[in-house]
Amino acid sequence: MTIGKLIDGKAFAAGLRDRVASGVDAFVSATGRKPGLAVVLVGEDPASSVYVRSKGKMTVAVGMESFAFKRPATIEADDLLDLIEELNQDDRVDGILVQLPLPAHIDEAAVIAAIDPAKDVDGFHVVNAGRLATGQEALVPCTPMGCILLLKDELGDLSGKEAVVIGRSNIVGKPMAQLLLAENATVTIAHSRTHDLASVVHRADIVVAAVGRAEMVKGEWIKPGATVIDVGINRVPDDEEEGKTRLVGDVATAEALAHVRAITPVPGGVGPMTIAVLLRNTLVAAHARAGLAKPEGL
Repeated sequence: MTIGKLIDGKAFAAGLRDRVASGVDAFVSATGRKPGLAVVLVGEDPASSVYVRSKGKMTVAVGMESFAFKRPATIEADDLLDLIEELNQDDRVDGILVQLPLPAHIDEAAVIAAIDPAKDVDGFHVVNAGRLATGQEALVPCTPMGCILLLKDELGDLSGKEAVVIGRSNIVGKPMAQLLLAENATVTIAHSRTHDLASVVHRADIVVAAVGRAEMVKGEWIKPGATVIDVGINRVPDDEEEGKTRLVGDVATAEALAHVRAITPVPGGVGPMTIAVLLRNTLVAAHARAGLAKPEGL
């Protein structure tokens, strides 16, 4: 039985961060300043706090300026919008990221809309979504951009390949489909209500699973030799007596390995790419704001 390859997202992300760091050095030489990333954290969510600290450390590690703004969960929406406008006007800041989710009393859509699209390094603003959908240069959400970089590294030219994206979210599924179309793949967007999903998946050369259901995609669904990108991060019981859990993706990886050419593991696949691409997006935004050409190799 042939066993497929596990795609090492950690190693690729480390390489991308190294390329970003080189790009930062060149940007500083050209402009006399460092690119700046501002991260806004509202509330005390432990997972978000850890994630924001990690972003800050990696931002500094590649030579960028890191600006952190922590606000209480009780902040008024207008006060948060005022902070975003201050960051929009701050020339030291090239990228603005507001950590989601936000408290229930704050309209996330209004907050995202308030960010200057030129500094929207999360790629969630409707202007960036529209530019991506119409084939123009845009800041793209970090996770799907990470997925396309992994796919191109693994497969090279994606032109003509049949791709199935399982999931239709604005954060992953839809932009993922647009990125694949831009690479001249033939793209189907499927989801949990797709009739005979197994058959749809089985015809794909590329499968991107981003539906948020633990191990929903079975190994037998996968076309032999396909490449699978598993975006899912699901916590499932591991030892119920001790209350332990483990992380799994949207694909039953152990089964899939008997069918795939390559697959991203969970954890260690797509996850490490997200912050690396955030740094990449910040550097791209900094170049655009400075009137410089987009850095090569990113």
